[in-house]
Amino acid sequence: MDQNIQELEILLVEDNPLDAELTMRSLKTGGLANSLLWVKDGQEALDYLFREGQYADRAQSIPRLVLLDVNMPKVNGVEVLKAIKADQRTRRIPVVMLTSSSQERDMADSYHLGVNSYMMKPVDFGAFAEIVRRAGYYWLAVNVQPGSP
Repeated sequence: MDQNIQELEILLVEDNPLDAELTMRSLKTGGLANSLLWVKDGQEALDYLFREGQYADRAQSIPRLVLLDVNMPKVNGVEVLKAIKADQRTRRIPVVMLTSSSQERDMADSYHLGVNSYMMKPVDFGAFAEIVRRAGYYWLAVNVQPGSP
């Protein structure tokens, strides 16, 4: 399949390189991410999703899942979530907040805006890898959306 039209399964929005590497490794080890893109801040995520900036010429497709950190530079995760859920083209994408933020305000704002799940990053690497694998498995293999086979 042409690289330009390959459907992206997961958009990972994470500014911490260690957390991003562990997330990607966990998903790939579990056989859950044949196509994954890692972007390092909220603005890059918005550019990708809405085909702007460096992503203006990319093929028109949407990810099957967005894993989104809350605390990021440029545009925070709550603002990215707000933009995703406010736009007709992207509002049905499942969004999982995968974050170290335990702030009640972040959780409440995320659910108010329509996040599909809010998951705390465990400090233990093994537990972190397991929670990522389980989340990926659920959203990519178990969850059924309209238009799915």
